[in-house]
Amino acid sequence: MFRTALRNVLAHKARLLMTAFAVMLGVTFVAGSLVYGDSQNQAATARATDGYQRIAVNVAADTAPGGRPATLEARTVATLAGIDGVAAATGRIEGFAAVAGRDGTLLGQETHLGANFVPASDGTDPAYRFTEGSGPTGEGTIALDETTAALGGYHVGDTVRVGSDRGASSYTLSGVFRTDGTKLPAGGSLTLFNDATAQRLLLTPGHYHSIEITARPGADATALLEAVKSALPPGTSAVTGARLAQIKANVATSGSSTMSQILLGFAAVALFVATFLISNTFTMLIARRTRELALLRAVGATRKQVRRILLTESLLVGLASSVVGLAVGTGVAALLRKLSAPAAPLVLTPTTVIVSILVGTLLPALSAWLPIRRAMAIAPVAALGAAEPVPPARTGSLRTGLSAALVLTGVSTTVYGALSEGEDARTVIGLGALLALTGTIGLIPLLSRPYVASLRPLLTRLAPVHGHLAAGNTVRDPRRTGATAAALAIALTLASGLSVLGASAAQYLDRATTHDFVADYQIKPAGGGSLRLTPATATPLEKLPGAVVSPLDQSTEYRLAGRESVLTGVDPATIGRLLRYDVVAGSLDRLTAGQIAVADYKADAAGWRVGQTLPLERGGKNGSVTIGAIYHADPQSNLLPSITAPHSLVARYDATPYTAALLVSTDGGPTPAARARIVQALGDNPALAVHDQADIRSQDSRGIGDQLNVFYALLSMALVIAALGIANTLAMSVLERRKEIGTLRALGLDRAGVARMIRLEALLVGALGALLGTTMGVFLGWALGHTLQESVVGYELVVPWGRLALGVLIAMTGALLASVWPARNAARVDIPTATTSP
Repeated sequence: MFRTALRNVLAHKARLLMTAFAVMLGVTFVAGSLVYGDSQNQAATARATDGYQRIAVNVAADTAPGGRPATLEARTVATLAGIDGVAAATGRIEGFAAVAGRDGTLLGQETHLGANFVPASDGTDPAYRFTEGSGPTGEGTIALDETTAALGGYHVGDTVRVGSDRGASSYTLSGVFRTDGTKLPAGGSLTLFNDATAQRLLLTPGHYHSIEITARPGADATALLEAVKSALPPGTSAVTGARLAQIKANVATSGSSTMSQILLGFAAVALFVATFLISNTFTMLIARRTRELALLRAVGATRKQVRRILLTESLLVGLASSVVGLAVGTGVAALLRKLSAPAAPLVLTPTTVIVSILVGTLLPALSAWLPIRRAMAIAPVAALGAAEPVPPARTGSLRTGLSAALVLTGVSTTVYGALSEGEDARTVIGLGALLALTGTIGLIPLLSRPYVASLRPLLTRLAPVHGHLAAGNTVRDPRRTGATAAALAIALTLASGLSVLGASAAQYLDRATTHDFVADYQIKPAGGGSLRLTPATATPLEKLPGAVVSPLDQSTEYRLAGRESVLTGVDPATIGRLLRYDVVAGSLDRLTAGQIAVADYKADAAGWRVGQTLPLERGGKNGSVTIGAIYHADPQSNLLPSITAPHSLVARYDATPYTAALLVSTDGGPTPAARARIVQALGDNPALAVHDQADIRSQDSRGIGDQLNVFYALLSMALVIAALGIANTLAMSVLERRKEIGTLRALGLDRAGVARMIRLEALLVGALGALLGTTMGVFLGWALGHTLQESVVGYELVVPWGRLALGVLIAMTGALLASVWPARNAARVDIPTATTSP
């Protein structure tokens, strides 16, 4: 049986090529995702734990009240250095420091750190390996990590401007270094100062954030940990370097694990689409081999033996395809690793090999099971006669009734989830969408007939002969047409749903920025840094001619009428010209009288009203405050606070509030000259970012656009497989209709006409899948978006007609390209051979 199966695979290798290619693509996706994820995890772990082997014990201060990091005194460093078994105790400082390029722009991404250089007796710091120059020892010198130095084009002796929350200054570059994962996350910048400068700029003199302890040779880390703990002051904790490395590794791998899961999710979509192609192929192959299989049965083979032969064929195709897919997926992962981290090794685990081979081998067998089962139900005597056509889908059939029930149930469930509230709403929508999509796939054969009938007049008008023939061929086997269109519909459903959600979210963010933000500029720490703005930062801006300025000072830990609350302090005289408050009750002018303004969602939840006096408590201080205004706001807004209070009220309870941003308007609106004056007034500090309305809008929407582009790229794999399904279906159809095509050629249809007929068939199938997929995608996007309307005020459904039309155009183009090879084969059918063959 194995030899028979192998011979059959080799005999039909051309017909199985598309199936093998689809399986290979799916396995490539799976293997590439697993290899890339494992490689990312190992690289992240290696980088995050690099350097901790030199640390025996790490000491850190517990978090201070208010969430601020506590510090360790210098005398604690001296105490720990005197413990038996301790080779050295080094105080470490870490804070925010931003490096400016030669043009004044910020260097590095995401993380901008500053730290202290602590040389040992030999003048070196074991945490840093210098490739050029040496560590900073003078007050006006710094050292940069090699990536940042290369990005800015800096060399030893150059002048570099560095900003921190204490302002910006120019320094002389003393050296360029490499460091380990304990000091610098990937993509960030790290600036080293001497110990005194780091304390002054990043902390306070005589204090450190943590203490690294190295052990003498032969000292036990666990025993050393206990000795260190016994000498620590209250409010501090200690862990071994090995334990800290494990914690860092878990944090470092969380992001790459999430990305691997996303990739595997899209791989599952690609494999699901591939099942339609595989099932279709085996259905057509088995239909063409009905007599061959019946003859095997007639000469003594049992149903079980014939079924085993066919399943072995599918397993052989899957095994060969999965081996190739594993190799290609590993190569794709290697290319991605080379682009993201050239020095990181590639990781191919036995689990990846086993999973890839199993998925690629079992998928064809499972997909071929139903066609094989149908073929085995045909009696040998009946099969040896004329082959029966596949019965068309009937309205009253069990398949149609079950599919219709699934569609109705799925649509009802999705609508219920969209209109309900709670955390489970999206889960209900997902279940409903799955049921509706499954039912629609089952109904496509039934829908294909009225769909083609509606387009037949247009086809016959544009191409009377070719259109009529293409329409008839498309509905000749509705189930085959439905399975081919279903693969395309699945991919378009996901793409269209993402388009609707992305466009709606982008419009919401754009509207929120445009509506709420009326100032010319917003000033925040650059790159999301930890720089701490203060009301004093606004002082030089207030001196600019015609400037209107207000800090946004956030103060936490309040209890307002028993409810935990956050107050945002503003300048009551200017805030109305910097942020738009849609007041629904009261007046914003009452801020000048010491009253507060509350967002409507906060007031509605608490039952508060204008004029109501509420008890206020923070840190043991008690008082009361009156609500002077209620305004409409979005709970998710990054601009409008939940409670707006005058600075004087916040200062009464909190002497050091957190300044989240500065808002500035100037005469003449946002201009390059106005921006330059603001940057100069801030001391040319690269740690401070000056953004206008366009910058804020771009930042808010960039993340959505980037994610959508990644998802579209991943979904393109499913579109490619769907296009392969169209090509495979048409190619097999051409083989089945060789005699018919030869007869048409004998009756006068030229080669170009035959090719045109095949292309029209492909376009009909592609349009059916695109239409259903786009419709379901818009419905799914509406349902998911509707769940956001309660929590995201102002979110509205946006149907991106242009993007949807582009998706349909891409699908149609893919279908047309898929028809090139089948159309070429159909046009080359030899008339005498085709018309005389049995």
